[in-house]
Formats: sequence, C-alpha cells, structure tokens
Amino acid sequence: MTSLRRISPRELRRLTRKMGMEVKEIKDVKEVKIITSEKEILFVNPIVTAIKMGNEMIYQIAGKPVERKIEEEKGEETIEISEEDIQLIVAQTGVSEEVARNALIETNGDIAKAILYLQSK
Repeated sequence: MTSLRRISPRELRRLTRKMGMEVKEIKDVKEVKIITSEKEILFVNPIVTAIKMGNEMIYQIAGKPVERKIEEEKGEETIEISEEDIQLIVAQTGVSEEVARNALIETNGDIAKAILYLQSK
C-alpha cells in the first residue's frame, strides 16, 4: 500500500493554477437553495467554493442541509400562523413577536426554516 503525501495549501494553489484551474471561496453567502421536482434542499450560511476550469464553473457547497418535500401549489393561499408557532419562535430565537410573525410569513409557515432564517441574521 502506497501512502499519499500531504500537500500544503500553497502547493495545492500552485498545482491548480498549473492545471488551469482557479479556486476561490465566495464570502458572505447567506443561503443556497437546491430545488428538485420532489424536494427543496436549503443550506443556511454555507461555505461556497467556486472552481473555474476553462469556461466552466463548479460550485462546492459545504454546510448542514435542511430538506423538505415540495407540495403542489394550489394558487394563492392564505398562510395561517398560530400564536403557538409565534411563541415557539420567540422562545427559540429571542426576537419580537412581530419579527417572528414576519419570518413565518417569509418562510410560508415553516417553523424550522423560520428559526434557521432568524438565526442566520
């Protein structure tokens, strides 16, 4: 079994440049959302790296994903937000009731997503 030698970050940058690749971290990313026909995957405050190879860009996303199934849209629906949901978000995040209500409206009533949204601010 052969062992692989460790490469320093400086040497890795030099090798990627030599191969015609440009690697850089994209700073201050708030969220990345991947939407498929069946589900939505949301990364809040991820680490995103962009790799340029010729004319193509490759994006690498690192973080904890939150998944939810996509429900078929039924036109314009009114989101009903219960007082218990608002109080739960206030208790978890320490924001005011108005901010909690707005976060629930912004996230279509999804409590977990609203908490993540407020914690990312």
